[in-house]
Amino acid sequence: MNFEKPAEETQGKKQGSFLYQWIAADVASGKHGGQVVTRFPPEPNGYLHIGHAKAVCVDFGLAEQFGGVCHLRMDDTNPEKESDEYAENIQRDIRWLGFDWGEHFYSAADMFDKMYEIAETLIKNGQAYVCGLSQEEWKQYRGVPTEPGKESPTRNTPPEENLALFRRMKAGEFADGTLCLRAKIDMASPNIHFRDPVLYRIMHARHYHTGDKWCVYPMYDFAHPIEDALEGVTHSMCTLEFEVHRPLYNWVVDRMDEMGLLVVRNGIKIRPEQREFSRLNLTYTVMSKRLLLKLVEEKRVNGWDDPRMPTLCGMRRRGYPPTAIRNFCESVGVTKFISTTDFSILEEAVRSELNRTSARRLAVFDPVKLVIDNYPEDGEEFFDAVNNPENEADGKRKVPFSRELYVERADYMKDPPKKFHRLAIGREVRLRYACLFTCTHVVEDADGNVAEIHGTMDMDSRGGTAPDGRAVRGTIHWVSVKHAVRVPVRLYDRLFTVADPLADNPAEFLRFLNPDSATETTALAEPSVMQSAPGEKVQFERTGYFFADPEDSKPGAPVFNRTATLKDSWAKDSSKNQ
Repeated sequence: MNFEKPAEETQGKKQGSFLYQWIAADVASGKHGGQVVTRFPPEPNGYLHIGHAKAVCVDFGLAEQFGGVCHLRMDDTNPEKESDEYAENIQRDIRWLGFDWGEHFYSAADMFDKMYEIAETLIKNGQAYVCGLSQEEWKQYRGVPTEPGKESPTRNTPPEENLALFRRMKAGEFADGTLCLRAKIDMASPNIHFRDPVLYRIMHARHYHTGDKWCVYPMYDFAHPIEDALEGVTHSMCTLEFEVHRPLYNWVVDRMDEMGLLVVRNGIKIRPEQREFSRLNLTYTVMSKRLLLKLVEEKRVNGWDDPRMPTLCGMRRRGYPPTAIRNFCESVGVTKFISTTDFSILEEAVRSELNRTSARRLAVFDPVKLVIDNYPEDGEEFFDAVNNPENEADGKRKVPFSRELYVERADYMKDPPKKFHRLAIGREVRLRYACLFTCTHVVEDADGNVAEIHGTMDMDSRGGTAPDGRAVRGTIHWVSVKHAVRVPVRLYDRLFTVADPLADNPAEFLRFLNPDSATETTALAEPSVMQSAPGEKVQFERTGYFFADPEDSKPGAPVFNRTATLKDSWAKDSSKNQ
């Protein structure tokens, strides 16, 4: 997927994906009058996840490239699982990603009357019939791809009888599952989805949009091409599993053409066409809305926006920038090959964006006290610290410094290996932004744990530069003890311990939940951290990227979610992949 300009501005440039080439060829030939209308049709039965983000970027992104429009349509044909909550959050997520549908917001439910009329016309034309086979019986009649199926006993019922039955279905006279409306196509087709597929089923369920008006609802494969045709969609893109459904899509569009129902723009009849691309699969998570709902309902996570979830609202709350998600989707590309993308690629896209945009701050998570013995006990000064080395315009801030500091316990070793360039007795390190410090001795507690690290400061090295230009390889961060503020921090990690939790037995995927995917701690930080507004992103130097939780943070009292570590800790830690 390439966000390039269309037509003459792309000459000599990479022409993008096969979808791009398909649309570009249509535009160049004048098909549809050169117009491009795409659509994104989510079902409002859950929250959008990172897999949907790819589809959003494809549908809206290609429309943008060719100066067209992308419709947002709620595919609300299954009332038992749909709600306004889902529909509203879908809109919020798409806007957060940076896309807008303008006036082109649609709902399948708004077209139910027209769909019903089309169904009745099919019945009158002998192209659809009411069937009373049970689901098990239908599977037997449908057969297997290598052998023709068997016709339903009611397949050749006269149209007037079918029409009367269908109207009684609509009137609510029959129970769920007793009757359905099927297309009369080809029971010998090698494509099993083309063997008299179901068009309507009985479902006595209240619809979140239409209430109790309907007790028969169209199937997606019937509703989707009708919606595309009525909206005048030119290019309908969906994931690979719908490729075998394309003949039915075309059959429905052909019937609408025969009925004179295709949109005409500027004297040109718009006939929608469908193409398929591979869906986005991601390691260390699940992408099924059914399984994500199970996690929510069983309280394995704290709702759809839990920062560990692959949902867009979860990623937003974790602090993933929308630009990073769009960049990730672009890097994955659009192909027809089924593949799985490693979670680390998404994290790297997030790091790349956050490295460019995050303010730097100092914070210590596992503190041990460091005492500068040659610094005045009541001494205090402030050092300049860069807010963001990637952007000089962000300026500098003052960081308080004193005789006693907190440093990370892991930054000291009693018997360090050769490549350890941090604190050890006799070694000199740079205290970030402040000075050079040499460790002289440590104080241990009764259990032999280091309680204090002592040493001396080179008084001529303020700012962290050696006066004689000597090389100092190690640099560590710190926080002044008497100025440190305590901030709550939530450390989030991958939701599952294995790359594919569905590989062996999908029903047992919960046993691979990562018990350490969410932990809480308290960090000791420089005072400026308390000024972080809800929704602000920071890099705690040498630790990771963090995000002031927009729900739980208050002015002057931030609560931080870890967005990402500075490096991929899973790549080297084989124990996390067991």
